[in-house]
Amino acid sequence: MNTWNITAPDLGLAAAIAQKIDTKTKPLGALGQLETLAYQIALVQQTLTPELRRPHVAVFAADHGVAQSGVSQYPPEVTHQMVRNFAQGGAAINVFCRQNGLGLTIVDAGVRGSFADLASVRNEKMAEGTQNFAHMPAMTAAQCADALQRGARLADELHARGCNVLGVGEMGIGNTSSAAVLMHLLTCQPLAACVGRGTGLDEAGVARKLSILTNAVAAYPTVGSDPLTALATFGGFEIAQMCGALLRAAEHQMLLLIDGFIATSALLVAARLAPNILAYCVFCHESGEQGHRLLLEELGGEPLLRLGLRLGEGTGCALAYSLVQAAVSFLNEMASFASAGVSDDSAT
Repeated sequence: MNTWNITAPDLGLAAAIAQKIDTKTKPLGALGQLETLAYQIALVQQTLTPELRRPHVAVFAADHGVAQSGVSQYPPEVTHQMVRNFAQGGAAINVFCRQNGLGLTIVDAGVRGSFADLASVRNEKMAEGTQNFAHMPAMTAAQCADALQRGARLADELHARGCNVLGVGEMGIGNTSSAAVLMHLLTCQPLAACVGRGTGLDEAGVARKLSILTNAVAAYPTVGSDPLTALATFGGFEIAQMCGALLRAAEHQMLLLIDGFIATSALLVAARLAPNILAYCVFCHESGEQGHRLLLEELGGEPLLRLGLRLGEGTGCALAYSLVQAAVSFLNEMASFASAGVSDDSAT
């Protein structure tokens, strides 16, 4: 069994951080959510002068057996095709990472087919996709534990290279089905509230998806709310590797950028295993997938952006990163009332 040693940030600096924010040349609270973000980052890094070093997004890709049951608008082959697009620099995540100066790693966590010709794809292939959980568990307990450790090793490597900001994203046809079931089991929300359109299902498609997932959940009455059992039974290799990466990065006290519905489902599993992880998380956006708002509420997350995104890939992390930079920049560079010779008596 994996154990994770994540300590909550020490609150010893909390008052000093708050004072530094409150004495900037602005009315109290005038920078809104950026102030909350600056406070969080300073607390995570345990300093009044935080730094963002070698920020990185890791995109984990895998195929899902349940996609064969017709839960998605797109055929399973799209997972492999999109990973090739990532490797060639042509996807949205490539564009946004280049724009905002983020490193990018593409991880084959379990995609059908080979990427031997693409040196830029990290090979962490567990199998040629998970099993179809409509008929049997998605993975074994041993595979689940291995996936967590593979994600953790990537976080170790990035930390060793000086990275202190990690965002996670994913690609996997069928993975909103895994995310929906994990959310249902680990939050007790009705399954119908967790199941959405995914890549664009119509009403009939959503109804079919809900029916398939309802029958699948009923077939495993003993799974319950145990996070590792739920992850092994209904998860994906990319979700499990994201979960391991997030847990290990939090052990290293790195700032975690959380993307959309599927990435947040990986965080949900992580938070059930180690609740202190939530102190390190920046919730980058609220996606257009139906269950994401409820999942954010469950985790106490206030998203930085509400753009109706539902692409995955870590795109929300890359887009929100400029706000993370802004929070650190104002904390470090904005004048205080005292240093600027401005009276704060009239601040309104």
